[in-house]
Amino acid sequence: MEVMRRSHCLSGSTFFGLTSDYRKNIFQQIHEIVFHGKGGYDWGTVYNMPIWLRRYTFKTIEEFYEKEQATHKEAMDKANGTQELTSSPTIDKGPDINPTYSTRTSRS
Repeated sequence: MEVMRRSHCLSGSTFFGLTSDYRKNIFQQIHEIVFHGKGGYDWGTVYNMPIWLRRYTFKTIEEFYEKEQATHKEAMDKANGTQELTSSPTIDKGPDINPTYSTRTSRS
């Protein structure tokens, strides 16, 4: 006589596997590394990386782009600050001179 065992798992899954959210996060992380790695990584290499190395690579690329964004924002703020000063320059027109005489050209 064969006895069937029922799973006592509270999650409802009867097998071990990755959830759809976890898989989505993995594939998103792989995409980010491949895309922002600027050709330094291909999909298969990143997919087969050890988890710790993939996380380290992702975090390193993320930190690089955060620093680059902060530097860019700082430069833009600085440029916008100087642009406001030079956007309406004060032009010195020189002294206000109104001659009291008129000049005529002579015909020879």
